[in-house]
Amino acid sequence: MPEPIDELIEPSWLIPVEPHGVVLEDHAVAVSGENIVGILPRQEALERYAPASRISLPEHVLIPGLVNLHTHAAMALMRGIADDLPLMTWLKDHIWPAEARHVSAAFVRDGTLLACAEMLRGGITCFNDMYFFPEAAAEAARSLGMRAVLGLVVIEFPTAYAVDADDYISKGLAVRDRLRTDPLLSFCLAPHAPYTVSDATFERIVTLAAQLDLPIHIHIHETRAEIEESLRLHGQRPLARLHRLGLLGPGLIGVHAAHLDAAEIRLLAKYDCCIAHCPTSNMKLGSGIAPVIAKLEHGLRIGLGTDGAASNNRLDLFQEMRHASLLAKAVSGSAAAFDAHTALRMATLNGAAALGLDRRIGSIQVGKAADLCAIRLDAPETRPCFNPVSHLVYAAGREHVSHVWVNGVLRVENGLLQGCDTAQLLDTVNLWQNKLSA
Repeated sequence: MPEPIDELIEPSWLIPVEPHGVVLEDHAVAVSGENIVGILPRQEALERYAPASRISLPEHVLIPGLVNLHTHAAMALMRGIADDLPLMTWLKDHIWPAEARHVSAAFVRDGTLLACAEMLRGGITCFNDMYFFPEAAAEAARSLGMRAVLGLVVIEFPTAYAVDADDYISKGLAVRDRLRTDPLLSFCLAPHAPYTVSDATFERIVTLAAQLDLPIHIHIHETRAEIEESLRLHGQRPLARLHRLGLLGPGLIGVHAAHLDAAEIRLLAKYDCCIAHCPTSNMKLGSGIAPVIAKLEHGLRIGLGTDGAASNNRLDLFQEMRHASLLAKAVSGSAAAFDAHTALRMATLNGAAALGLDRRIGSIQVGKAADLCAIRLDAPETRPCFNPVSHLVYAAGREHVSHVWVNGVLRVENGLLQGCDTAQLLDTVNLWQNKLSA
């Protein structure tokens, strides 16, 4: 008697990510509830299972849902607000003043909803956020059924959200306590950067991370100016300061890390830290090109992030995969330096592992959650297709995403976002644009 299941997904190609480098043809994925219960040849699947629904994807590749390892989701409302400026000018003269005038729980909810709509339509099923009012971000993510890792942001100066570091920590932990049982939500401690956080606050964060088993999500070595300022104020480079204060370890997610010397790369590898590589933001802000090949050679774990839409200006991991690979090839002088399978792994399983979620998401394996993404490869720009993994990185884009599942629930069907009144969302965004332009 065939086993009843909820869904049988039947793509042309299936890329599980783990094992690495594998491409399966004429296979099917069986889903029951929120979990993957079978991965097997399609004909065997049809004999073994009685699905309530069959989804035929005859010209598609099925991959794990993409994991955006670093973003500021609510900043989608600031997309294009101050382009073509250096990082600190952009922050001090434009972004921070705009945030001081406008950021609120409503701003974060609406901005995160806009970001989630963009990310889901582009195959991103999980994002690691760093911004104010995390409970409002959670509300937005939950409304669209998206998986989110909420950064409990910490800085020293006051904002509309909190008055000082202790207040940020207190409010963040209270949000965690209220939402910690939600199956689609998890949390990081998110000290913004070495130049906005004191030694005393870092020491407290180290203690809390150990007590609560939370990752630490922090910008690090994004620009040369940041490093020079740290040498002036602290007498050491930012990474050395974090090392002295005890932050380095498997739970550290260092964002950008565009300017590392050989000793610093070895240090990060020694402590099994993870890097959130954001190539497009680094290029757009003129921050530099991260030494990715050297990091890989030393065994550093690297995931991919978009950064915020204010500095990218897209929340698009297909773009990040392409840029990461092409930049690495150009800088190294080796076309073989960074292959397509490596790029896809960075956009999926590596990001999940950095967040402590790799037992649940990041690859297509029996027992894991059905966080999945299907991409059509039947358009003129994606034909012929000799290698679907190569196409994902070098030819296809988020516009080719057709179906997206999160925790077994179909959130994008035939390119259409489910459960979202897009017209109403855009009306809300227009209101915020008028406020920000005033």
